[in-house]
Amino acid sequence: MKLLVVEDEIKTGEYIRQGLVESGFIVDLARTGLDGHHLALTEDYDLIILDVMLPDVDGWRIVQALREAKSATPVLFLTARDSVEDRVKGLELGADDYLIKPFAFSELLARVRTLLRRGTAPVFNDQLQVADLVLDIPRRRAKRQEVRINLTNKEFALLELLVRRQGEVLPRSLIASQVWDMNFDSDTNVIDVAIRRLRAKIDDAFEPKLIHTVRGMGYMLDVSSVS
Repeated sequence: MKLLVVEDEIKTGEYIRQGLVESGFIVDLARTGLDGHHLALTEDYDLIILDVMLPDVDGWRIVQALREAKSATPVLFLTARDSVEDRVKGLELGADDYLIKPFAFSELLARVRTLLRRGTAPVFNDQLQVADLVLDIPRRRAKRQEVRINLTNKEFALLELLVRRQGEVLPRSLIASQVWDMNFDSDTNVIDVAIRRLRAKIDDAFEPKLIHTVRGMGYMLDVSSVS
């Protein structure tokens, strides 16, 4: 997944960038607000990590401009300003989370993974739909051909991830981090077992088949693919 970090402090920016790269992310680093704003509008990112106090354009103005431009990319604010008023201001302008400096990288990584699990695909009428599969997001319910499908919380989270990333091949490592918030261990088959159980509920009794295995790469949900 691709992240944008906007941070003018050289050591802090490199610390964040290196840690995220080592955690498996693709990371762009901008040193100024103007550069960050330009990248956020011209590139596709799954998440933006944005310092509030930048030398040219502050983070509040950047996130406000992004929301006015209809960008739904999640934004995590970083700041040394820890007043309640500042946190409220950032959230009201459209930020998704707020982390106070100094912070432990483990906490930053946990916040990043939590925001990424929420996804950014648009939800119309609180529903996601692929073919005859409909997900009711607020109620955490799924159905195909108007038949209610009973899913566990993890199964619903897995299915929601696949639907939001329709047509993309999702490696096991990404599924593990997004749904189980864990690093993927090649010796475990937890992902394969979960997919098999989900496929039995979603696909076995219905056509077309939606969940597909891409050998050597991972899994995807798509209408036109062939398992």
